[in-house]
Amino acid sequence: MKTTLTLLALFAAMSAQAQSSAPALWPTIPFVRGADLCQYQDAYSRSRSSLMREMGAQVKELVFLGATPEEALVPLVVIDSLISKNRALAAGGPGWDVTLEAAIKSSLDQMMREAAPRVRKIGFFNPGSVLDLLNNLREQRQRGPLDVRMLSRVSGVAWGTYSFASGCRGDIVLTVHVELRSGETFSFSGSGLPETAAHMVANRMFNAFQTTRFPSDVLLNSKRLTLVGTPAGPVTHAPTPADAERACVSMNARLPSAEEYEQLSMLGDWSGGVSLKHDIWVLAGGKVLAPDLRNPSPIRSVDEVRGQDLHFYCVR
Repeated sequence: MKTTLTLLALFAAMSAQAQSSAPALWPTIPFVRGADLCQYQDAYSRSRSSLMREMGAQVKELVFLGATPEEALVPLVVIDSLISKNRALAAGGPGWDVTLEAAIKSSLDQMMREAAPRVRKIGFFNPGSVLDLLNNLREQRQRGPLDVRMLSRVSGVAWGTYSFASGCRGDIVLTVHVELRSGETFSFSGSGLPETAAHMVANRMFNAFQTTRFPSDVLLNSKRLTLVGTPAGPVTHAPTPADAERACVSMNARLPSAEEYEQLSMLGDWSGGVSLKHDIWVLAGGKVLAPDLRNPSPIRSVDEVRGQDLHFYCVR
């Protein structure tokens, strides 16, 4: 309940602020614990009669070894109690919030360092002072009281849920939801051991925010180029170059030149460009760009790449 009230207060304060251009989220990720699917499966995967038969078989085995029926029940009850107690200890406490948040942030930061994009489009921002942070750490809390002035300096908030997965092997089901000032909402999920699930969520967050969006503007040779996409989405393929050209004309746009394709590919998918990969790309005039066929030139006729998909996107 406390976490839910904190989230509501955070959303209310954010909605009162002006749109922020900074791609930064509130520095902590509140988590709400969901249903324990392990306990659910353990309780409902077998009928009451089958559980009684299993318990009866265990009692009979102990009696066969020399115990009285009363003595045989004691260790079974104690073991069952210890299992329940250990599960409660493992699942309880505030440590899960800290563990999951730290794992997601560290995985996301590692991906950023490895990709080295020109602009980070997702991250976490601490609007408070270092002294506030140290005081919160000393008191073992993630964040102090909400401050509207601090909220005005972030562009969104992330919150999540976790639950213990069925199978009772230590796996969790993890979700993270990102709410931006613009009203956009993104949801990401992962499952497996806690560190695996957190890495999956971080990877999906990275791809969703860092991948080039359409439409978007980019500077090439000191000129602004708008990546429009296609009528069917960001990047698609066409049966013929003529079909691709007509699709771009319908959007008041054109196909990129070979030089533009190459330069945008050098920017990469994480810095506002589009990687060529090993695909065939449509050029104006019925030609195509084949990045894997550079000798003598990557600009080829359609007949030379017959049978392969012809990819394209539009620019203006």
